[in-house]
Parts: sequence; structure tokens; C-alpha cells
Amino acid sequence: MKTIRWGIIGCGDVTEKKSGPAFSKLPGSELVSVMRRDAEKAADYATRHHVPRWYSDADELIADEQVDAVYIATPPSSHKEYTLKVAAAGKPVFVEKPMALNVSECVDMVEACESAGVPLLVAYYRRSLPRFEKMRELVQGGAIGEPRAALLRQFKRQDKSDPDVAWKVDPSVNGGGLFVDMQTHALDWLDHVLGPVQEVHGTFSNQGGLYDAEDTVSYTLKMNGGFLASGIFAYTAGHEEESVTIYGTKGHVSMGFFSASPVRLIRRSEVKEFDLPDPPHVHQPLIKTVLAHIRGTGQCPSTGESALRATRVAEKILTAHR
Repeated sequence: MKTIRWGIIGCGDVTEKKSGPAFSKLPGSELVSVMRRDAEKAADYATRHHVPRWYSDADELIADEQVDAVYIATPPSSHKEYTLKVAAAGKPVFVEKPMALNVSECVDMVEACESAGVPLLVAYYRRSLPRFEKMRELVQGGAIGEPRAALLRQFKRQDKSDPDVAWKVDPSVNGGGLFVDMQTHALDWLDHVLGPVQEVHGTFSNQGGLYDAEDTVSYTLKMNGGFLASGIFAYTAGHEEESVTIYGTKGHVSMGFFSASPVRLIRRSEVKEFDLPDPPHVHQPLIKTVLAHIRGTGQCPSTGESALRATRVAEKILTAHR
């Protein structure tokens, strides 16, 4: 089995534990190069993670003949630029979510990779996490009967101490606010389990006035077979809670979407819990499928086409705001 040698553009926080180490821990995969505009930070990352080469120029990493595939882990505002460059170099692309700032950029990325004949895969890693796969198995396997409706919610306090908040609530960098940053994960997962989405209805407001992006969002989605999903999200609330619940004709199943809680199946008086803790590197199960996809021995469930659908739904929900 040929080892796939990876380069990372943007070795920031998400690559420290969630994704980066997985590239060297999976069989037939090796992280050989990283890039960050701050040369000192790029060198520090390479030293700490035992990566042989580092760059402060993305073009140099892309041109590195020792790099077979590239993981783009920068903010969304540069995803299109780097994806097009990697595709032009004839190398597979694995890009962070949200896929890009808007639908138009996503389409350009898909078309560029198709023209270059290289895979475009997106880091919606919940499509492969064990607890999410268990919930999908229960829903699609009939454990709750015929699915009827889903309810998603997330309430967060404004955390001004989080250094990532500034760019995550800047639409010019992130394509929206925390709703886009976090809830495109949920939109993508609903597509995976019960999609695709047929109709979109949504509204939003900026109640806190702390930044330009939306801070409160509500939506209703109509999916295949008339299935309805509703969500309510507030990011300047006074407390924190979040969950996803899918209701069916014989019961319902729920869990925390962002908190690693057990999957809870309830059918009349019967209650079952499935405790499937997230792995240390949450991207690792998806990256395993990325490797198989690149080799042609399997299929990654999160592609440019599927990620484009999540961006399209989010954009429709926030059309008036944009």
C-alpha cells in the first residue's frame, strides 16, 4: 500500500488535536509538511508534531514534490483560492468546513477539481463519528418507526475570551457567524441521514449587536417524504444547552450534537443508551475514508457535492441578511 504524504495549509487550532495527528496515525498516511503565514508558528508546529518540513508560503507547500495530497485548514475566506491552486497542481483536496464563503465559491471549487480529475473532500467529520453513525443506524433501521420530525437547538453564551470568536463572527472571513460555523455541521448531517433538503424556510436576528453577523437563527426544513426538521439557535443567551432529537412513529432518539453524550433511544417505556465516546482525534474516522477515497478503495461520505448542499441551505436561511 502506497503511503499518502500530506501537507497542511493553515496549521492552526483545529489541527492541533482534532485532525492533524490523525494523518500520521493512520496506516499508509504520513504528515510531511505544514504551512502557516507566521514562519515562527509554522516551525513551532512542525517541531512539536515531528513534521519534517514547514513553509510560510502556501504555494511552496503545494509545489512540494513530496506532498501527495493537501488538507486546507484555513478560515473559509481562503478555501476557494487554495483549493483551485491544489487542484491545478493535480493533487487531492481535503478542505475544512464551511466549504467556502458562499454557494458560488463552492461551485467553482467543485468544477475546478472535476476538471483537474482530483477528489474534493470536506471535513464534515460527524458523518463518520461512531455516535453519529449509531444514531443514523437507529433512524434508518426503523428503531423509531417512520421518521416524522427533527428538533435541533443550541444556546451559547457570548465567550469574548475565545480568540477564535472574532473571525468566526466576521461574514467576510467565515461566510456568516457562529450559526454558519457550527450549524452547517448539523445541516450536513441531516442531509446525510434524511436528506436532501427540498424546502427551506428561515429567519434570523442580531439581538446582541456585538458583531455584524446573525446571532439568533430559526429554520424549518422539508426533506424527502415530507419529513420536517426545525432548529432554533441563539449565541448571546444566558445559559448553554444543545441537542438533536429525531421523532418517529414508534419512539425518538436524541443526543448532544456538540457535546459527546450517549445516544438515547426511547420507545414507550423502553429506554436504551449507547455510550460511544468520541475518539481523541475526532477527524480520524473521516480521514480514514478520505485515504480510501484517494486510493480508489472506498468512498468518503463527505464530498464537495454534499458540502455544497449544506452551504446552499445555510445561504437560503440567511438570504435576507446577506
